[in-house]
Amino acid sequence: MRRVTPHAAVVLLSGGQDSTTCLAWALERYQRIECVTFDYGQRHHVELAAAARIAAAAGVTQTVIPCDSFSALGGNSLTGTTAVETAVDLETGLPNTFVPGRNLVFLTLAAAFAWQRGITDIVTGVCQTDYSGYPDCRADTMVALEAALRAGIDFPINLHTPLMYLTKAETVIMLRDLGHLDLLRQSHTCYNGQIPPCGTCPACVLRAKGFAEAGIADPLGALPLG
Repeated sequence: MRRVTPHAAVVLLSGGQDSTTCLAWALERYQRIECVTFDYGQRHHVELAAAARIAAAAGVTQTVIPCDSFSALGGNSLTGTTAVETAVDLETGLPNTFVPGRNLVFLTLAAAFAWQRGITDIVTGVCQTDYSGYPDCRADTMVALEAALRAGIDFPINLHTPLMYLTKAETVIMLRDLGHLDLLRQSHTCYNGQIPPCGTCPACVLRAKGFAEAGIADPLGALPLG
């Protein structure tokens, strides 16, 4: 079996609030952190720039991995030209921001990246409490994927999901208590890719709601509720 690098983790860093919180969580626990960011053909490359800024501010390395097949597959508002909608599809029960297979592919690529470096621990910001109903954000998905990755690359991969059972407000409080709330000044959450954020898309509304419930000001600035 490949030699394990101790006290190290790979963090999936999208440039958004949750992945930034996970990076802060990892900074408290690991001596070596390598961030991976995926260029998956998303409409708004502004989040790639945000991820780079956050990694630089945190003093960690970042690698951008190209993975643009999702834009060729289409069928969602994050990689295509369809407008972001707040209502769910009646057939699937999912919003049109759902990119099927995205987290499964990202974590598989992250595991391959980690294997090359002998790193067993992978940290991702998936959450099944305050989320949009994505099935690839659920705990049972992560358990199954971890088992598949361990078998598939013969390496003791550990998928860490520190936000899995937290509300957005609890995530805000966690980041504040970790002392890294300032990192969110560099983040990007808006599904519409707007700077300043649009304040009306589901991502903006959920972020604003979390900060409001936590009673903490968003370092990115005030985001209107709805």
